[in-house]
Amino acid sequence: MKQRLISAMFLLPLLILLVIKGIPLYIGGVILMCIALHEFYCAFENMDIYPVKELGYIYSVILLFGNIYQWRSETFSLLLFVVFMVGMIYILTQKRNILEISITFSGIMYVCFCFNYIINTIDYIDGGNIYVWLIFIIAFATDTGAYFVGKSFGKKKLIPNISPNKTIEGSLGGVVCCVLFSLIFALIFRLDIGKVLVLSVFGSVFGQIGDLLASSIKRYVGIKDFGKLIPGHGGVLDRFDSVLLVAPYVYLVLLYFQHKL
Repeated sequence: MKQRLISAMFLLPLLILLVIKGIPLYIGGVILMCIALHEFYCAFENMDIYPVKELGYIYSVILLFGNIYQWRSETFSLLLFVVFMVGMIYILTQKRNILEISITFSGIMYVCFCFNYIINTIDYIDGGNIYVWLIFIIAFATDTGAYFVGKSFGKKKLIPNISPNKTIEGSLGGVVCCVLFSLIFALIFRLDIGKVLVLSVFGSVFGQIGDLLASSIKRYVGIKDFGKLIPGHGGVLDRFDSVLLVAPYVYLVLLYFQHKL
């Protein structure tokens, strides 16, 4: 319990930074992004696979400036492409093997781009400063519900070769808990119930897929946690593994509703 309280004290200020518009949002976002990316890359070093960390950090900084200056998509895409080509030339001159190259760019896609959808939700979605909380509610309520229901009633294993402790009952409990907390949030802030139902039901599934993806990576490289920065939870990536897939889903669904309505 003491460790979890310390974790909460660490996470709360960072979460507050993530929902404040402007520079605090962008700085808080890039700090968490870089920490999570570093943890992802270091995990593979356990298998003597050495990604090009510097390239990942450069992409994180580009995303930071892209958010600050609200670069148009054409400019942003061109810059990312140029950095990609320069990065490829650099990597090839270093005679890196194909696996290290793959992990380098996989980390950028998995951590940086998925994480950036949290910021995009606040910047580009109507009422984004409210809806962004749903990303965390969906991810964390699913984790909590799945844990307690699975521990109390779980019998049938979900995917034992990836995560032996996860059960089908726990997975369903996670969805129910997610929907319940999301609806309470919707009632408090008078959000569209139908929209929140779509976000929470399928968002919970994406969150669990994100959790399983992280578990499969950790099992592949032979580690228990991505890091030790957050007592009782592991690293930043351990805490945000579900969030990384929930964020793009929530953003894209809200963007669809925004343009449709």
